[in-house]
Amino acid sequence: MYAIVKTGGKQYRVEQGQELLVEKLDVEAGASVALEPVLVKGDAVAIGADALKSAKVGATVVEHIKGPKIRIFKFKPKRGYKRTTGHRQPLTRIRIDSISA
Repeated sequence: MYAIVKTGGKQYRVEQGQELLVEKLDVEAGASVALEPVLVKGDAVAIGADALKSAKVGATVVEHIKGPKIRIFKFKPKRGYKRTTGHRQPLTRIRIDSISA
């Protein structure tokens, strides 16, 4: 059985026992979190608000990490303008514990 959940403005296809990197969640490591299911696939596909009222996807926060460093380089020719900055996206690793339709 799998489900499609929405978190951080993105949708992910998840199965029970899977670990997943998502946008940072404001939950402590080791805590449980309920994800919003968009579609549940078991024996049948459930779509729509009425069909998904009973669907639940439970997950546990494993750890909070930072993503890979991204370098941003700005340059304007003939002006001597050069700037280098960087960014590391905060991420959360979660483990899917249960999917119930």
